[in-house]
Amino acid sequence: QVQVVESGGGLVRAGGSLRLSCAASGRATSTYAMGWFRQAPGKEREFVAAISWSGGTTGYADSVKGRFTISRENGKNTVYLQMNSLKPEDTAVYYCAARTRTAYGGSDPSTYDYWGQGTQVTVSS
Repeated sequence: QVQVVESGGGLVRAGGSLRLSCAASGRATSTYAMGWFRQAPGKEREFVAAISWSGGTTGYADSVKGRFTISRENGKNTVYLQMNSLKPEDTAVYYCAARTRTAYGGSDPSTYDYWGQGTQVTVSS
């Protein structure tokens, strides 16, 4: 069984930064492609960023491009989401997802197999 656990959420003022972490435990998790999604109150879950198992391929939603950076540390089976220049519209619950294949998962949530419980990010104006 694979477990995905997010951490690092919190309250920050607009223009500030946060770094989210996602630890995946279980068999062969260092070969999993990973992604970050978010869901704001009253809205659908949306794609934020994704990374291939090697870290060689990354992708971002247009709304976060240039402000957020996804990276991974395979020896620790950990994926990070560095969020800079945060805006109030970034407020949401952020979810980490793992895909039990090495290929880049992209923005389609149905291609991911395991999900974390989410971590709240609140950006005040």
